[in-house]
Amino acid sequence: MRIAKQKRKTRETEIGMKLNLDGSGSADIDTGIAFFDHMLTSLTRHGGLDLTINATGDVHVDEHHTIEDVGIVLGKTLDKALGDKKGIVRFGEARIPMDEALAEVALDLGGRSYLAFDARFMSPKVGDFGTQMTRHFFESLVSNAGINVHMKVEGENDHHKIEVLFKAFAVALKRAAAVVGDDVPSTKGVL
Repeated sequence: MRIAKQKRKTRETEIGMKLNLDGSGSADIDTGIAFFDHMLTSLTRHGGLDLTINATGDVHVDEHHTIEDVGIVLGKTLDKALGDKKGIVRFGEARIPMDEALAEVALDLGGRSYLAFDARFMSPKVGDFGTQMTRHFFESLVSNAGINVHMKVEGENDHHKIEVLFKAFAVALKRAAAVVGDDVPSTKGVL
């Protein structure tokens, strides 16, 4: 079973997380940021993960620290759940539409972190979620998981664009993390 737990406590946030990579899409998520909870639930469902997140943070200041720290903890938890990455596909991609929005995500679970992010938002916020935090969340996740992700979205509605990015990331991750063999998918023999 590829299951991992992580905790992180700072002066700004306290986060507890449990991730099952081979789950059924079950989400139990409470970050105190409703739209972010919706996005993480979508990621969970479309990624076929089981994910529990209990996060408290200084949302009275703004949502930045909580979103950033959830990304950090999710990245570390994902890396831990992947373990030695033996038998995984390693690469995954998805091209997902949502109404007028279209997202493309390609990723590599190969151990090197990099985020290429191409998205423009019209509104400063969707609900209680600052649109600029979309990129920052994925930067935090990617750098702590040690994965390479290229993301691009086009569309008009910021809610659709953000949500379809989360969905496309989820589908690409599910494909890349699938176990199909016994070997580490690398010429080096290790990821």
